[in-house]
Amino acid sequence: MIRLIVLFIGVTLIAGCTIKHPIAKDYSQYLANNKGEVTLPKSTLEADYEIDSATETHRYEFRAATVGYAHLWIVEFGQMLEATLQSDDVQASFGKLSKINGTPQNSGLLRFNLENYEFKDHMAHVTLNISLEQDGKTVLNKTYHAKGKSQGGKMFFGGPFAMKNATQQSTKFAIDEILRDFINDTKAATVAAR
Repeated sequence: MIRLIVLFIGVTLIAGCTIKHPIAKDYSQYLANNKGEVTLPKSTLEADYEIDSATETHRYEFRAATVGYAHLWIVEFGQMLEATLQSDDVQASFGKLSKINGTPQNSGLLRFNLENYEFKDHMAHVTLNISLEQDGKTVLNKTYHAKGKSQGGKMFFGGPFAMKNATQQSTKFAIDEILRDFINDTKAATVAAR
């Protein structure tokens, strides 16, 4: 009985000392600071986009032994995806890309649906379905998988001070890989649909 009480008190103290780190909070600033580091393929595609509601409200929490279990890292993927799509680098790779707001403004419509996000083995793992409709007809619907760059060294040597940056960088790398593949796929899909 005493062991159970001690265990309960220990768990309560550990849970009460959790330091929460929202990754999306300053992700737009991270993107601005790293503008131009990744070059995406150029596309003439003009499209509106929408992010699935479950993706918009997505929340993934994890702890990493490398930086200490007192830290809770919170990834809100929908916010990070939105910031990425609005970033100068992504905007420059499309003919036009804007979030749908009521009536579509462009002939294309992109839909983003997160199927899975994990941060494990020191990197982000993303599975994202993207579909493209043109003139009401689906011309591309594909699920993309990408792993971000491993951030093990940064996590080990930088500890909790470097963890937010490590998560942002690895997630951005995974999103960039998916967007690169998607843009290349849209070129073939839109040619075939003509």
